[in-house]
Amino acid sequence: MSLIQYSKENGLAEVVINRPDVLNCFSYETLLELEQAVEEIRVDREIRTVMIRGAGEKAFSAGADLKERKTLTDEQVKRNLFKMGEVFTKIELLPQPVIAAINGFAFGGGLELALTCDFRIMADHTQIGLTETGLGIIPGAGGTQRLPRLIGTSRALELIVKAKKLTAEEALTYGIINAAVPSAELMETCKGWAAEIAKNAPIAVQQAKFAVKNGMNTDLQTGLQIERKAYEVTIPTEDRLEALEAFSEKRKPVFQGK
Repeated sequence: MSLIQYSKENGLAEVVINRPDVLNCFSYETLLELEQAVEEIRVDREIRTVMIRGAGEKAFSAGADLKERKTLTDEQVKRNLFKMGEVFTKIELLPQPVIAAINGFAFGGGLELALTCDFRIMADHTQIGLTETGLGIIPGAGGTQRLPRLIGTSRALELIVKAKKLTAEEALTYGIINAAVPSAELMETCKGWAAEIAKNAPIAVQQAKFAVKNGMNTDLQTGLQIERKAYEVTIPTEDRLEALEAFSEKRKPVFQGK
């Protein structure tokens, strides 16, 4: 049985963490399979958006596989932690927009995975949290860095040192998620977001993501230079010319990602 299920349809890649019996926790083998799927997505020009979710109804992911971790040496724990951070960064750096469909608990590494995604949509019955300090460790796959950048230092530190679990409503108030919806509507909502993104020019969408993500990690003037360079990438594209033709002909453009 595949620990990661990967499929694509109509430009949407769907990645499913397939370990529902252990709340979709990350074993080392799970991380390797996830990395392989991410590498395939990165170079696939047909994929316009990506959605990540957990199998079953209980969990998006409850983080690292603690049963496995009890059997590991200190060096193997470091190996797993490095691989988790490496794979999560590869997800963050995907050119396509990525949606986390938080269909169940997202604790520890599970929330750290969701934080690498561009958008987080959460079922309103579940909870999320960076709960590592309650286990004698700290978030080690980007949580101490990505969460403060998302919601501010003080609020992020509060959640981390308290190992606080948040409801969907609380997560929305904190600004961690983009939307909270009834669980029965989660997949439809996420696919709706993906469809809204996919109707736009793929190269422009990817360059917009590049400009925002990279510009936010630097000062304003450098960010403006990044934006200008990203804009210049779109100028020679067929999609830009198609948009101009469609506007003059009063029709919707048909973008090819060229």
